[in-house]
Amino acid sequence: MMMDTRRESMDGTGPRGQACRTGAARAGVALAALLALAGVACAQNEQSTALTIYSRAQPGAVPAQLYRPIPGMGVNPQAYLQVPGYAVVKQERTIQLAQGRSTIRFTDVAAHLDPTTVAFKSLTDPDGTRVLEQDYRFDLVGRDRLLQRYIDQPITVEQTRGDGTVSYTGTLLSTFGGLILKTDLGIVTLNTYSNILFRELPGGLMTRPTLVWDVVAQKGGPHRTRVTSQTEGITWWADYNLVFAEGKDANHGTLDVGAWVSILNKSGGSYPDARLKLIAGDVQRAPRQSPGPRMAGRMVEYEEQDAAGFEEKSFFEFHLYTLGRATTIPDNSTKQMELFAPASGVPTQKVLVYEGLPPGYRGFSSKPRTDRDWGTQSNTKVDVYLRFKNDTEHGLGVPLPAGRVRVSKVDEADGSLEFIGEDVIDHTPRDETVRIRLGSAFDVVGERTQTDFKVDTFRRSMSESIRIKIRNHKDQPVDVVVRENPYRWTNWTITESSDKYEKKDSRTIEFPVTVDPDAERTITYTVRYTW
Repeated sequence: MMMDTRRESMDGTGPRGQACRTGAARAGVALAALLALAGVACAQNEQSTALTIYSRAQPGAVPAQLYRPIPGMGVNPQAYLQVPGYAVVKQERTIQLAQGRSTIRFTDVAAHLDPTTVAFKSLTDPDGTRVLEQDYRFDLVGRDRLLQRYIDQPITVEQTRGDGTVSYTGTLLSTFGGLILKTDLGIVTLNTYSNILFRELPGGLMTRPTLVWDVVAQKGGPHRTRVTSQTEGITWWADYNLVFAEGKDANHGTLDVGAWVSILNKSGGSYPDARLKLIAGDVQRAPRQSPGPRMAGRMVEYEEQDAAGFEEKSFFEFHLYTLGRATTIPDNSTKQMELFAPASGVPTQKVLVYEGLPPGYRGFSSKPRTDRDWGTQSNTKVDVYLRFKNDTEHGLGVPLPAGRVRVSKVDEADGSLEFIGEDVIDHTPRDETVRIRLGSAFDVVGERTQTDFKVDTFRRSMSESIRIKIRNHKDQPVDVVVRENPYRWTNWTITESSDKYEKKDSRTIEFPVTVDPDAERTITYTVRYTW
């Protein structure tokens, strides 16, 4: 964000703004005072920027085309509408303010900022310096805007003919369906043209989005100021890379856990040498009307540490990750950085889970389901999960933001890492268990069969008997959790069971079993429903 102050419109990078910067440096406060008396307040280069990014992204749901555009396709100016996040931008800068009333302009602001969130404050004189008016000027220079401003004004249009160029000079009458000029030779219509020459830039058009404040200051001189605003089009998400190594048996192992943060910036602004903070958690925002689809204090001086990473702390009911070094986040860019130091040797357990019911039948019905064939279809896939504890004892103990988890395993034949699956996790506090689904087992299959069904409408009851078979085609034993959902009605009781089971909740029971190598294990049970 660049800032300059003036009584009248003036480009802070022009000769007069340069005189402020150079003259003040040479002559010090005396020249600054003279310039203030002349109605010009100078922008100083002493600035610091802080950026706090909030994400609305669902884990793993940011489309690749947003952060990895197709080469040669250019930049989509509406892409920021699809970026699921926003940021609070805070900038402090020392400026020279004239006593009384003056105008302050900020250029290079984020093109997609929300002007209703902008706040300007003098930290030097907060009680004596007030903002009377604020403008956000975004009428930017462009061909169409220039042509609209030059209606009834003279322009010169060049048209290529063969190897040469023909020029037409006249008054622009219309731009609808082409250019219509009134020239000394009559009315000329140009549907194609190679160039347009304008005399000057019309007043009111801006080369960059600009914030303008009408400020009244009780005292002149240097003021430390802070500008805060929110901008759309920027987000962050977490990615986790895990490497699995088998342990003492096929059902246990260890994980090496690495975490990275990706920041996507399409806000229309760049943030050089910024203090970066990331908020993890579901922060509520009031509903906003969107024209397109959307895919989640005072700054202090700090000593920069080139290698300092993110420091995590609780913040209200969320978690705040503060980067211990300055970083630059350019516009239209994706940046990756390490979230925390890799953790090695995290104990993990491989868990096989068989759910014989198809997904649509794993919950309560809205009424007793007395149809014999309801939910008798059998799923054969046995899912594979890795499960580990997020605690300090096992090498982690860091609140894990929601994100995508990719798991690899070393191929002992050549030492290469091979991808074995991925999943997403929600925000996970420390000391909680993380469970990652990697896919379906190849050599372990399941089969679920209804062996008996009876219904007694007079006594308002029914019973159903189920047989489940787990076949292990591996040359080593496997542990399998067989998960069942009594789904026909809310009131149910297990009346018979071949194996011990655990009632996990009001709609789930689990049978933990071990299946020997190249063997089959059968589980049977009967459930009775009443209503």
